[in-house]
Amino acid sequence: MTKHLLQGTALALALTFTAGLQGHAAEVDTIAVLVPEQGTDFGWNQQGVDAARAAAAATGVEIIVAEGLGYGDIRPTLRELAEEGADLMIAHASGYNTAAPEIATETGVAVAIVDSPEALEPGLVADYTLSGHEGAYLAGVMAAKLNRTGTVGIVVSGEPPSWNAQSAGFAQGVQATNPDINIIYAVIGPAAYADAAGGNRVTGAVIAAGADIVFGQGNGSSFGMLQAIETTPATDGEKVLFIDVIGDKRSIDKGHLLTSVLWDMTPVYTAMIEDLQNDSFGTKSYAISIADDSVRLLETDNVPAETWTEVMAVRDQIIGGEITLEPIFDAEGVRALVTTVE
Repeated sequence: MTKHLLQGTALALALTFTAGLQGHAAEVDTIAVLVPEQGTDFGWNQQGVDAARAAAAATGVEIIVAEGLGYGDIRPTLRELAEEGADLMIAHASGYNTAAPEIATETGVAVAIVDSPEALEPGLVADYTLSGHEGAYLAGVMAAKLNRTGTVGIVVSGEPPSWNAQSAGFAQGVQATNPDINIIYAVIGPAAYADAAGGNRVTGAVIAAGADIVFGQGNGSSFGMLQAIETTPATDGEKVLFIDVIGDKRSIDKGHLLTSVLWDMTPVYTAMIEDLQNDSFGTKSYAISIADDSVRLLETDNVPAETWTEVMAVRDQIIGGEITLEPIFDAEGVRALVTTVE
C-alpha cells in the first residue's frame, strides 16, 4: 500500500510502504529512509533506498521512503515520519547528521546517521561510517594496470569521509602497482553532489591534463562526469574509461565504464533493525567490507580477463591479511597521496 506525507513544506516526498513479512518483533514495525536526491541515481541515494527496502523485507518490517529532500533542514520531515509511526529513521546524508540526533532526542525515535562514530547514543543514535577504501584500492590497481598515458584522475563532488577514504584507497592502489603514474585530484565543489554541469567541466579538465582513466565520486554530478568522458578523447586519441562508485551504471553506459566500487548496505541496515530489536542499537558503528562482498568491484567487458584475475588475487591478499589497508577519512590525507590537486 502507498501513503503520502502531508504537504506542509516545499519538499515533495514519495512514501512507499512495503508490506512486511510475518513474525517481526512488535517493537520495530516500520523504518524510514531519508535521501536528499531521487532514489534512481545509480549511486548513493539509490543504494540507500534499495538496501533499506531489502533490509525491511529481510526483517519483516514496513518501510517509508522519503526521497528528494534536498540538503536543507529536514527536522519537519523527521518529526512527521516519527508521527507516521517510524521506529527507526535512517538519515542517509552527511548533511542530516545534526538534525537527526536532535529529533531523536525530541521524539524518542531511533535514528541512524553517517560518518559520525562520536555521536553514538545507546538506543537512540547509531552511526554507519561506510568506507569502500578496500574496493577503491582494487580499482586503483586495475587503473594502473590498464593506464596508457601515465596519468589517472580522481574527480569528487565533495570531500565527505566516505569519498576521502575511497580517493585515498584508489591512490594507494595506483601507487602500489605503478608509482610512476601521475594522479590528478579535482574537487567540483564543497558539496556539489548534484552538480552535473560541474562534473562535466571538471572531468573535462582532468582529461585534458592527461588522464585516460577517471575515478569519479558523485551522486547526480556523476552523470556530468560520464558525459565528459563520452565526448572527450584522451590525450593519446583513444577513449577515456570511467570508474564509478556505489552503483551499477551498465544500463546507461556507452562503452566507457571500466568498473564500479559497488556498495551493498543491506547487511548494515539489517543489522541496525536487529540491534534495535535486541536493545543493542547505538552501541557500535556499522561498516562494509570486501570480505563479505558488501564492497566489491563490478566486472565489465572493458576489463581484460587477465587483469580481472590479477586484481582478484590482490583482493585475496587483502582478505588474507597480506595487504593491510587503513581508511584515510580526512581530505588532507588524500591530498598528500596525489600528484596534482586542481
